[in-house]
Amino acid sequence: MAETLRAGCPRCAAPIAETGDGAWSCPEHGEVVPVWRPEHASYDGFVAHLARAGSFPTYLPWPLGPGWSVTDFAVVAGDDPGVGARATMACVSGSSALDGPVDVMVISEEAGTGLGARVAGLDAGTASAPAGPWADGEQALGVAPPEVRIKLETYPVALWPVSTSGSHGEWDRSVLAGEAEGRWLWLVLRPASAILMLREEWILRDASAAGPQLLALPFGGPAPSW
Repeated sequence: MAETLRAGCPRCAAPIAETGDGAWSCPEHGEVVPVWRPEHASYDGFVAHLARAGSFPTYLPWPLGPGWSVTDFAVVAGDDPGVGARATMACVSGSSALDGPVDVMVISEEAGTGLGARVAGLDAGTASAPAGPWADGEQALGVAPPEVRIKLETYPVALWPVSTSGSHGEWDRSVLAGEAEGRWLWLVLRPASAILMLREEWILRDASAAGPQLLALPFGGPAPSW
């Protein structure tokens, strides 16, 4: 299968360079494990994505509603497919009667990877920054009741709001984060009002376990900026 993914920095949009022996370097963050992202979302690209992710889950809202499609995906992993993945992201896009066009981005990551903060439009900081959505010390998991609960397969997951008041960018979004299977789980929704779509019966499913149903997934459409 031809390679359909390109390498970048998981923390910022700066171009990265391969330095040899499978190492990659970012001018802003030094040596990084690259994030691999397609030029355009497609079934073949998603197969390549899942091969790089290996056993690391890629979560999608399930099932997709009519008119919704997978518009973007990414995986933070080394050069060897299926080995040492640290994060994944998948975006589905569609529309709702209340919000018009909607993007829903789901990120699962190991602490300290920085992909969730980047997709959310937050300052991912330097490579030595503290890990996790609450790295700034101003927010804490579980201090207040969760904003929403969803299901990861059949298991309930609590999600808390992450403030975007000090973030860069002008686009309107809601950011939620919590813990699932020992990793950070982020949801980034835009516009911000799309958070009202979430409810307890809202389900995320690992796409790598979908089997033949992957063939029915629609791909394509404008990818969100991040």
